Amino acid sequence: MKVGFIGLGIMGRPMAKNLLKAGVKLMVADLDKEAVADVVAAGATEATYAEIGAQCERVIIMVPSGAITKSILFGEDGVASTIKAGSIICDMSSVTPVESQECYNGLKEKGVGFVDAPVSGGEPGAIAGTLAIMAGGDEEDFNAMKEYFDILGASALLIGASGSGSVTKLANQVIVNNTIAVISEAFVLAAKAGADPQKVYEAIRRGLAGSAVLDAKIPLIVERNFKPGGPIRINHKDIKNVVDTAHSIDVPIPYTAQLYEILQSLKIHGHMNDDHGGIIQYFEKLADIEVKKFD
Repeated sequence: MKVGFIGLGIMGRPMAKNLLKAGVKLMVADLDKEAVADVVAAGATEATYAEIGAQCERVIIMVPSGAITKSILFGEDGVASTIKAGSIICDMSSVTPVESQECYNGLKEKGVGFVDAPVSGGEPGAIAGTLAIMAGGDEEDFNAMKEYFDILGASALLIGASGSGSVTKLANQVIVNNTIAVISEAFVLAAKAGADPQKVYEAIRRGLAGSAVLDAKIPLIVERNFKPGGPIRINHKDIKNVVDTAHSIDVPIPYTAQLYEILQSLKIHGHMNDDHGGIIQYFEKLADIEVKKFD
């Protein structure tokens, strides 16, 4: 069975390569021709959206937004223009639940399944094939995609109906990004008070304050390494999706709304391509201190 893979960015490129390493016959598309050439060199075949629709019974999409997903699917010469009934499309992008449901309903009219299956784990998880996959859609479609989920991730769980995976990813992003912000505030306090941030981290990481986020971000922050695994621009988009979704169903989100304004400030100051550990730079600027290893 041929599988289509559309979107070869920070996450998509290593994900596609992991599928190729597992022996999956892959047809790929992306606007970045250098990325396409790299994945083609690893064994994939380049194709248009329409060609992927016509030739692939399974299609995976990994792009920056729901608007792009819908364009790829339903635009002129999009995947949906040629796809056959009985095929399944899986959007692993981070989008709103409404966008996922729109794709599900639009494809259902054509007899095509749709699974929203966003991921957590960033670029390291994409490279290692250890992503956490959270899915929404019909159980039979999820089961049909499971063999590919097992290649791409360490876990895959069907949460519920269409849009449930996207809701779960929004909740994930609330927790991850707010945790980074709180960690940032704490370590700016420690650094300004004269404590070695590395030793503070080592002292608290095994206690109740310890977390996967703390372990993932502080070692990079103290080295001033903001090379993006999960860039602020993507998290900025995700948090906007959180705010919009929450407001549409009358859920107050005071902490996350303030976080969105923090991300807006980082956007203004040119940090959108930094890793989201770079959120700390907002708090550093407020306190006029830099969190780094002591000499």
